[in-house]
Amino acid sequence: MVSKGRAVGTLSAGSPLLPGLLRSALGAGDRLKLYLTVLQAAIRRAAAPGEPPPDLSREKAVAGVQAVWIDEILLTTMLDGARYRASALGRLLEAIGADLAAMIAPLATDATLAGRVGQCTAWLRSLGGEALEPQAVHRIVHGDRSEGDSVHLLVADLHRALNRLAGQLAEETLDGVPAFGLQEVDRPRVLALAGGVNRTRHLKFDHPGLQTTATGRSADDGRGRLLIQSDIGESDIDVIAIRVDENRIVLTHSDLHGQRFEFFQELLFDLGGAWSTLEPRAGAALNGGETYHTATAMFAPDSEQALLQALEGIGASLVFLIGWNRAREGLQEFVGRREAAAVLRDAARREVGHMGWLKAGGERLLYGAMQEAGSELFLVGERLQEVLGAAAARELLAEVLALSARALQAHRPVSMIQDEVRALLTRHVHGRNAQFDLLSEHAADCQAVAQALSDALAGTGPLPLLPARRWERRTDEPVEPARGSDESHTRWRTFASLAAITDHAVDALEEAAFLYGLIVEEHASALDGEVRGAVGAIAQTVLAAARDQAQALAVARSLWAEPDSQRLHEFLDTSKRVQLAERRADEQLRVARRTVLRRPLPAAEMMLANDLASSLELASDRLLGASYALREMVMVRTGVA
Repeated sequence: MVSKGRAVGTLSAGSPLLPGLLRSALGAGDRLKLYLTVLQAAIRRAAAPGEPPPDLSREKAVAGVQAVWIDEILLTTMLDGARYRASALGRLLEAIGADLAAMIAPLATDATLAGRVGQCTAWLRSLGGEALEPQAVHRIVHGDRSEGDSVHLLVADLHRALNRLAGQLAEETLDGVPAFGLQEVDRPRVLALAGGVNRTRHLKFDHPGLQTTATGRSADDGRGRLLIQSDIGESDIDVIAIRVDENRIVLTHSDLHGQRFEFFQELLFDLGGAWSTLEPRAGAALNGGETYHTATAMFAPDSEQALLQALEGIGASLVFLIGWNRAREGLQEFVGRREAAAVLRDAARREVGHMGWLKAGGERLLYGAMQEAGSELFLVGERLQEVLGAAAARELLAEVLALSARALQAHRPVSMIQDEVRALLTRHVHGRNAQFDLLSEHAADCQAVAQALSDALAGTGPLPLLPARRWERRTDEPVEPARGSDESHTRWRTFASLAAITDHAVDALEEAAFLYGLIVEEHASALDGEVRGAVGAIAQTVLAAARDQAQALAVARSLWAEPDSQRLHEFLDTSKRVQLAERRADEQLRVARRTVLRRPLPAAEMMLANDLASSLELASDRLLGASYALREMVMVRTGVA
């Protein structure tokens, strides 16, 4: 690394003015990013020649390059056996070598970097002019340090060294950002971005990154007045480069991780950024079958105030790139790929981030909480979303990330954070779990069929026979996984039993619906006069019992999450009404049978009326059984039994 004293010594020896070399080096870095993008795009198109070439007009404008040979490479590169061939490839290699030399010029006293540049440029010259082997392409574009040096990695390291040099040459410091060569209009813009960076800087905790520098461009440099670069502390990607023209912002970002690239695109889209439409795809010659992504985001605010707000938003978003891929991998231990990315987006938009969670233990926090909950709730190897469902698991993880960030900022010990996460997990699992969702759906379906029967018998609505049968099938289906789980998971045993009992209640109601339809179609006189009223009374009692059972389930869910004496009394009162309804239905069945026998009906109609009344009363028996099973579950849960 160049020290300020050694840089001054170099200048006194007659070298060009160091700030001028630095500005030229930063411009060369812009062009090198374009060249690497062009090479990747050309190789991909050579493998799929029928695809249209990508539009790199924005990238060329950012780099200040409009050379015809750029388009020639994109359009004419083709596979020649195993090699990639184009007449302009030699121009590309020369341009890469020239701009590497420009980037090292202000860093000439850094022997390590200078040696790497020398080796790289000599190797580029040895490649010839019109054809490249796949191994050569890989050595130019790959970003994996375990595979040796590459042009891409060298450019990234040169950028970081130039940023350090810019900090050493700083003529002023604006809210922590070293800067030199600024004009008056640049200062509020640097301060705006620095304000955003500093607003969220604490969310990276002690992780490296966010070293930011600002450099003014010379007056005759038409490619931009101000360049701001920020290092996000990752070893495999370039720094974030932000160029501010008169009235627009252009941000250039490169990333080896496609999901993080999409994440950053979404964050900047929220701020009004429009991205170039590059869609990098993997190729055998690129990063061992993978590719890195490079694109630009353009902001065109309609006022200086809007431009400053955009810069502040960009600065505030940078911290959320740090450690992103590590956090995503950890979250995917508990939820799916999309859900993990959604949790990270939510954490960024709420400005809590993910580094607090990683610093507090990451996935170990949740694994510890799940282990504490025991086999009653979690099987070994079971993911969180398999217990809670994807949406509820995503909500829980978002809360865990926010809790971790706040706790670390408050300097609470990790042991306390672990306790808080365990409590949070327990509330979520007991208060919002798939088992109660299943039971609530059963109860709602049971109530819907009972309502339809009651309305039909009261003459206030037709009986929807087909929907009733559909409801019966719908309630049957969720019971099957519960029955299967009963053999392997203690958590499901009582829930599966209760779901099956409620399913039998719907079976009885479906049979009653069938019988009613048969009566209406062929034996309408079976429900004449007092018989309809007597059978309808049973249906109303069953409907009341179904409503009370649904209410009891809702109260039981809250008690499952957090026992409470007042809510327990409410639950017991509601359960008692279900039991009283069953007794009332027994009495009403006897009344209905006497009424049927008093009527001068044919035997078939008497049988149909009696069977309809019996099916309705059987549904009340089943609901009573479900009520007793639910009551036992709650009593055990609250410690009363």
